Amino acid sequence: MRFANRLTLLPAVLLALAMFAVPVGFVLAEAVFTPELSLAHFERFFARPAYLSVFRNTLFVSAVVAGICLVLGYPMALFIVSQPPRRRPLLLFLVLVPLWMSILVRTYAWMVVLGREGIVNGALQWLGLIGEPLTLMFTTGAVYVAMVQILLPIMVVTCYTAMTEIDPGLVRAARVCGASPFAAFRKVFLPLSLEGAVTGWSVIFILSMGFFIVPALVGGRRDVLLGNMIVNQVGQANWGFAGALAIVLLVSTVLLLALVRLVIGSFLYSPREMQA
Repeated sequence: MRFANRLTLLPAVLLALAMFAVPVGFVLAEAVFTPELSLAHFERFFARPAYLSVFRNTLFVSAVVAGICLVLGYPMALFIVSQPPRRRPLLLFLVLVPLWMSILVRTYAWMVVLGREGIVNGALQWLGLIGEPLTLMFTTGAVYVAMVQILLPIMVVTCYTAMTEIDPGLVRAARVCGASPFAAFRKVFLPLSLEGAVTGWSVIFILSMGFFIVPALVGGRRDVLLGNMIVNQVGQANWGFAGALAIVLLVSTVLLLALVRLVIGSFLYSPREMQA
């Protein structure tokens, strides 16, 4: 039976190899064997401060965007869960509607909203709050706003899924035992929903690490991410260096996520919590 159960995993393993391992292998080969066997492309990346600055900026922007999505998405998911079951599908539908649109379309929409003659500047001038249009486009703030708007539905759905699996009777039992609503939430509901919150943060962090459309369209010169560098190198047919950048991006993302999961896991499942 064990062999039969493992055999059923064979199609999934083959699919993973075909869709992930093989392409990554080709990218690694380009990075190492173009034009000859060496690590010159990796040395070039780590030896130049400008490239490392872009790498640090990518990590920082991805972590901040994921954090903002968590701060905004968790309460939204909590609000949806607190609603009667018949209202939840409509609220989830409203959250998921933006995901049906292309990221490129939504980014261009933000260019219209944040432009010098866009909706925001027009409204502020009409209200008399400003005399001249503000510079909202091609700024770091525009990158954060656009990326959060694009990725926020993913956080809401991830947190909502985790919250729906929590037995409401646990919170009611805490209230019966004398806990206040806030104490019941903090000591019962919040710890049980943190796994979903961490998963949502991780997913958005992964997606943010590979973003290049939003920074290219609404960001400035200081908002270049590693994904933009990869696109530029591919456009110049520098396949070896582009492959090295892609491998650095992949490895760093995996290592950072493993570290975050290790730290958060030790916090969520600490011996003291298990004994409690």
